[in-house]
Amino acid sequence: MSKVLNKRNGIIAVLILSLLFPLAFSDNKYVLYIMTLAFIYIIAIYGMNILAGYTGQLSLAHAGFFAIGAYSVGVLTTKAGLNFWLALLLAVLITMGIGFALGIIALRTKEHFFAIYTLIAGYLIYLLIYKWEGLTGGVRGLIGIPIPNAIGPIEFSSSIAMYYLVLFFLLLSIFVTVRIVHSLTGRTYNAIRNSEELAQTLGINTKLNKLVSFVISVSFAGLAGGLYASLVRFIGPEIAGTTMVFTFLMYLIVGGIGTLTGPIIGTMLFVWLEQYLQSFQEHRMLIFGPILTLIVIFYPRGIVGAIQSLRGYFRTRKKESSKSYTTNSESTDMKSREV
Repeated sequence: MSKVLNKRNGIIAVLILSLLFPLAFSDNKYVLYIMTLAFIYIIAIYGMNILAGYTGQLSLAHAGFFAIGAYSVGVLTTKAGLNFWLALLLAVLITMGIGFALGIIALRTKEHFFAIYTLIAGYLIYLLIYKWEGLTGGVRGLIGIPIPNAIGPIEFSSSIAMYYLVLFFLLLSIFVTVRIVHSLTGRTYNAIRNSEELAQTLGINTKLNKLVSFVISVSFAGLAGGLYASLVRFIGPEIAGTTMVFTFLMYLIVGGIGTLTGPIIGTMLFVWLEQYLQSFQEHRMLIFGPILTLIVIFYPRGIVGAIQSLRGYFRTRKKESSKSYTTNSESTDMKSREV
């Protein structure tokens, strides 16, 4: 009971801090912008985690789907003149539709072949955005993407309003992820990750479940991309590039792949670390690369996995010490009786 209460108290504390954060930095728009951007990335990483962490399928096209969501909102608002909310909904649906089409083919492959195929698919998305100047603006990108339309009296022209809007979608994404992970669907994904052959023998339709997981994953990316477009208001083809793929992967692996809090910790850590290392932006991969390598070697489940392992270790030691204490006390008691 105490564990549940501690966990619940921790969640409430983090939520309260998130809600109060803009009040502490109301005069610093840059800090609010960086935090809002981090929230958007976290939404995308949660989608990546559902597929890679819980289903065991590493997609390297996630940045491409992020870009599809962003460009869908950009094109639909600037060229088609649609309302932002309708454009965002259509962006998620378009991303899911393209993900469904690519997933049908991609999921015929397994393991590293799947990763290679999705890497190629992601690069093709990048090339399409780069070359299709009439629609995407090519290398110039899209400029002047509007902010979200007002909902009644609520407007989103300020940094604080955008912060709370993205926070709402982040909390919604976390809620959906938790519901999936702790449901029968989540246990099915874990079974596929642990052994696809064994899952098939248990009667699980692995192809269908992997496809559904893939579509759910890209829907998170499409949502994050659409929010990114409205926040930045300018997008270019680089958001679909391999650097973005590596960045997303780094956030997930360092935080903890296959964990619920890993995407938050990994993204927050590196987003703010990049801000403190702005003078080394050109060489940031020389710094982040070794960190990622060491974590992959020594802590494959990232920071959260390492903390969980340490907890398990100390719990085991505590149980062993309590058992030894009980045994020693019993032997002492027996000796005293004999005397």
